[in-house]
Amino acid sequence: MLLSLAQSALPIGISGIEKRFGGLSVLHDLGLDVAAGEFLTLLGPSGSGKTTLLMILAGFVRANAGSIKVGGDEIITMPPHRRNIGMVFQNYALFPHMNVFHNIAFPLKQRRVSAAETAERVERALDLVQLKGLGERRVDQLSGGQRQRVALARAIVFEPRIVLMDEPLSALDKSLREHMQIELRNLHRRLGMTTVYVTHDQREAITMSDRIAVMNAGRIEQIDQPEALYARPKTKFVAGFIGESNFIPVECRNGSVWYEDRKLRMSDAAPSTGRHLMVVRPEKLRLVAGPEQAGDVNALPATVGDVIYQGDSFVCYATLKDGRQVTLRDYCRSDVLARLPAPGEPITLGIDAQDVVLVADQ
Repeated sequence: MLLSLAQSALPIGISGIEKRFGGLSVLHDLGLDVAAGEFLTLLGPSGSGKTTLLMILAGFVRANAGSIKVGGDEIITMPPHRRNIGMVFQNYALFPHMNVFHNIAFPLKQRRVSAAETAERVERALDLVQLKGLGERRVDQLSGGQRQRVALARAIVFEPRIVLMDEPLSALDKSLREHMQIELRNLHRRLGMTTVYVTHDQREAITMSDRIAVMNAGRIEQIDQPEALYARPKTKFVAGFIGESNFIPVECRNGSVWYEDRKLRMSDAAPSTGRHLMVVRPEKLRLVAGPEQAGDVNALPATVGDVIYQGDSFVCYATLKDGRQVTLRDYCRSDVLARLPAPGEPITLGIDAQDVVLVADQ
């Protein structure tokens, strides 16, 4: 028990979810599937609907329409206590009048598990979250990281097949938060529970997730693996929300991509017609020797605005011919530092054809 729940993990099927608060619609015909044992993160800005969706999954908020199936069974009208879902809240929701042991044991008491089995399960859960020997400690004597671990132990002690987490690391400082991200990821791999995690922190989502569902205004803009979301965003919102991006307006004519008077190379098939935005990550831009295109490199003339040294890397702010500002970022290797341009100097920026990504200009 509590060593691996992978065999009992269940898939989640969400379809047609609608939620309105009065006249305000916050979720619009939303659907997604979560594989058994998957770690899926709902990522988006405040007000995007991610926490509302999580609360609907937990049963604390009732949807106006739609279906939620767990392992093929419909649970949309099932009360929270019958869903057998573990929950870690943003503020941990620990009981201040109970010690660590009794906080973790609470779900087992509700399920009328015997005292002997409760003690055994709580000790295993404490060991799993690295709090062995702290069962008698009062909650107000714990650090933020320890409280987070207690909340997690309470969520898994009754061996749920699904665990939901609502920004459980948001109250921690940066270094502890990054440490706990790795701990949570490793614990998920060990237990194999189906996990749905909510955050607005893109780096946290990329670090921890098997897949990420990027939400915006009550809809899912894109759901994909972290690498695909970053390298191949499908909308302007996703490109702007995940990481840092340069947006360069281009025009597609008869299956070719043009920026100003330059025909650009790209490895993917180009749209036949219309105006689009070329998404270029700062680290994908580089300084090239001359203004002519060579091989699969697209060359764009620009003028240096400023160069900022940042220790292990530098940032170059430049202005393209059309007046649009772009950012280039590179590591401070000796060969690169030897040829850094000065403000006001004309340069040529290179973009590999494989790094050219287009999204709709909207």
